[in-house]
Amino acid sequence: MRAGPGEGDIAIGGAALAAEAAALGLIDEYRARVYPVLVGGGIPFFPQRGRRVDLELVETRTFSSRVVYLRCRVPGPRSPARPAPRCRR
Repeated sequence: MRAGPGEGDIAIGGAALAAEAAALGLIDEYRARVYPVLVGGGIPFFPQRGRRVDLELVETRTFSSRVVYLRCRVPGPRSPARPAPRCRR
């Protein structure tokens, strides 16, 4: 949940609840595991709401099972103390 008073992590389970938390801007970080399998059907991981959020990749790990762990941060508002990252040319 968005950084604020208090400590600790909160895990949100369920696509509908996670989608509502994301729409309200309450999520600091996404931690996803990507399995090397294609399947069809089910509840979308991210519902289509016409909203785009660019994430900052913080960490990746590949396990012997070929599962890839991705930890991505949702950037907060930019300030002079925290300028936007620049691309190198």
